[in-house]
Amino acid sequence: MKYSILFAAVAAALALSACERAVVVTPPSVVAVPGPAGPAGATGATGAQAEKGATGATGATGTTGATGYTGATGADGAKGQRGSTGDTIVIVPSK
Repeated sequence: MKYSILFAAVAAALALSACERAVVVTPPSVVAVPGPAGPAGATGATGAQAEKGATGATGATGTTGATGYTGATGADGAKGQRGSTGDTIVIVPSK
């Protein structure tokens, strides 16, 4: 029994050591050396004129307004002329 555990441990060590390990290669970093600034570049060209956009949709109909206030009471009318005295008329209903 103790030989089988020892054999399994040796076999595992050999199997794991046979795997290829990837080598990490770091490229050398580029160091910028400051120097005098060069002349300014030429001015760029003006962009093309934009096209006109489409007309927007018509808005929704507004809500109905509130009911107005009641008007003021009217002024009294002019006084009428006095009636004339004259013949008395009697109206008799017909049968």
